[in-house]
Amino acid sequence: MTSKAAYRKLKIKTELDNIKKNMRDPFLTIAIIGVFIIVFLFVLYPLIKILKESLYHQNQLSLYHYKEILRLSSTKEILWNTIYLGLIVSVISTIIGFLFAYASAYLKIRSKKMFNAIAILPMISPPFVIALSTILLFGRNGFITRGILGMREANVYGLHGLVLVQTLTFFPVAYLLLVGLLKSIDPSVEEAARDLGASRGEVFKSITLPLMVPGLANAFLLVFIQSIADFSNPMVIGGNYTTLAVQIYLQGIGNYDMGGGTALAIILLMISVTVFMIQKYYVGKKSYITVTGKASRARELIDTPKITKPIYAIALSLSIFVGLMYALVPIGAFIRLWGIDYSFSLNHFRYVFNLGMKPIKDTTFLSLIATPLSGVLAMIIAFLIVRKNFFGKSFMEVTTMLALAIPGTVIGLGYVLSYNTKPLVLTGTAAILIIAFIMRSMPIGIRSGIAALQQIDPSIEEAANVLGASSTKVFTSITIPMIRPAFFSGLVYTFIRSMTLVSTVIFLVSARYNLLTASVMSQIDAGKIGVASAYSTILIFIVAVVVWTMQFIISRLGIDISDIEG
Repeated sequence: MTSKAAYRKLKIKTELDNIKKNMRDPFLTIAIIGVFIIVFLFVLYPLIKILKESLYHQNQLSLYHYKEILRLSSTKEILWNTIYLGLIVSVISTIIGFLFAYASAYLKIRSKKMFNAIAILPMISPPFVIALSTILLFGRNGFITRGILGMREANVYGLHGLVLVQTLTFFPVAYLLLVGLLKSIDPSVEEAARDLGASRGEVFKSITLPLMVPGLANAFLLVFIQSIADFSNPMVIGGNYTTLAVQIYLQGIGNYDMGGGTALAIILLMISVTVFMIQKYYVGKKSYITVTGKASRARELIDTPKITKPIYAIALSLSIFVGLMYALVPIGAFIRLWGIDYSFSLNHFRYVFNLGMKPIKDTTFLSLIATPLSGVLAMIIAFLIVRKNFFGKSFMEVTTMLALAIPGTVIGLGYVLSYNTKPLVLTGTAAILIIAFIMRSMPIGIRSGIAALQQIDPSIEEAANVLGASSTKVFTSITIPMIRPAFFSGLVYTFIRSMTLVSTVIFLVSARYNLLTASVMSQIDAGKIGVASAYSTILIFIVAVVVWTMQFIISRLGIDISDIEG
């Protein structure tokens, strides 16, 4: 028998032994089967339906929809628009993110807490807040364009507006990734070069920057994925500059051309997944030994004025500008008629409280239901992936993480195709919205849970198993208490994501259940900027109150909040 055949035989025997072992634990068996069913129904099946819809024409297998959609010159233009926008935003966002990260990790300057606060702002607010603020400042009735400069035909809509909005929205993604990497670089390497006579500029060019190349590439690709999948900002401020995410919605829902819409969805999905795989399995794993682990000692921060002053001035200016952009939305909610009458008014809030409370109630209620379900499910999946061996484990890990790479418009369209007809009719119900909330936020919780479990010695759980504890007992009494920070961070993230989700749920809202983000989009589309600002202000307020309450409860339980925020 050859070595390969022996290895295959041993592998099969091991898999069979694992199956027999797992079958003796009912909870474990139910958990594994349950997760596979959930992943199939709400990740894979919608994608299969989209692919099938795109490949069938008049009940025959055909590339008709692809040929028809690619034959249009507008499709090629939209495809180029999406990639071009993603490249520009990724480059600028990575540069700004690195600047902020370098200032935070290497420089002796003030306001570092403010930089972190600016990085968190996009997480607790709707993704289109910056776009709304940009319209208030630079739109046709903008405070600057019309109020100060007197411009009557100002046009912030299009590529330039999108680059501004997406950069300010996504550069914190690059910052949060790069600041951790910069802080983990061992300062002794750089200081050794300084002792040998190298200037700070030479150290930066020859040591720091080369060490950060994998991290910079990682940040670039992550921002690129976010940019091409973005639906809300191009919808709000894109104007005639259409991207794939928007065109999928317009083609499928606006033009009732599901074949063309699904063909575009598959094209966007292929781009997004390809970039995600490069980021995760090539660039994400490429590193250097000096960038891993904790630094051997504290870094001596740079206080040279000619270095700190210009970087501090740029970072501070950008932070103030971003802060003002976010502050502008609640201000706009109290203005009677933006661009015409700047007097104080509560009319927009009266409109919301008298006629528009349903989206607020629906969104908050459904988000509160989805939050614990997503948190528990994410920890169960993380526990299975890290601690258990079973057939299909790698498949489970890949598919659950792959959900991160699926653009929201693609999965939303998939849900419409999958659950609009028998046997499982879910569209128009609360269930499909809750499922969308869970599936869009769960991968982050899984990743957080996996990271936490990998840092904990499994011998504690193994000892409990040896003493006769079931997987249920081990998970609830040992695992969950040990990974409480990851569990609660997943809860916080799920609630925030559910409240601010746009691209997936825009396909799923109905007369029975409407959502805040969809209401804001419709108000902007109708030109009611004041009402949109009032809705956005209420949304941000609800998110802030609930997150603060969660953090208060967490701190009372004796969990370090800094672990969660990190």
